[in-house]
Amino acid sequence: MHYGITHCGLGWLIAGWSERGLCAIELADSKEELVALLQGHFPDQTLEQSNQAGAELLRRIAHVIDNPESVLDYPLALEGTAFQRAVWESLKSIPPGKRVTYSELATSLGKPDAVRAVANACGANKLAVIIPCHRVVRSDGGLGGYRWGIERKKALLNREAKLAAIVS
Repeated sequence: MHYGITHCGLGWLIAGWSERGLCAIELADSKEELVALLQGHFPDQTLEQSNQAGAELLRRIAHVIDNPESVLDYPLALEGTAFQRAVWESLKSIPPGKRVTYSELATSLGKPDAVRAVANACGANKLAVIIPCHRVVRSDGGLGGYRWGIERKKALLNREAKLAAIVS
C-alpha cells in the first residue's frame, strides 16, 4: 500500500491507496501519529511512502477536504460488512450543508431499528470527509462523536452550512 502525508485546513492528513483504490484517509494534529494510524488499519500491509506520483492524488484529496462542494474522482476501496458499505454509500449521497440523524439514516436503509449499527458503521469509516459521516448527528441535534475529533466535525459542518447558505 502506498501512502502520502500532507497538510489541509483540518490539520495533517495521511492517505493510503492500493491498486484497488483509496483505502484510508486519517486526520491528526501531528504528522508523527499518522503512519501508526494507517498501519493500525492494515497491519498485514507493507506501507510504502509515495514518491512524486502520489503528490497529485494528495493534492486532490486535500482540495476536496478543504472544499466541500468538490468531489474526489478516484476509486474507493471500501472494506467492511455489507451493512457498513450500504451506510457508507448512503452517506455519500448526503449533500454538503445537509445533516441527517442516525435514526433517519437507519430508516432510509430500511432498518429503522439499526440506529446503533449505523453509528458503529460511521465510526468504522476509514475515509475521513470523503465518506461524509460528519453529516450525521444525534436526534436531539447534538453532534455526537467523530473519530477525528468533535472540533473537526464542528468545523466541517460550519463550513458546509456557509456554503449551503451561499448556494441557496
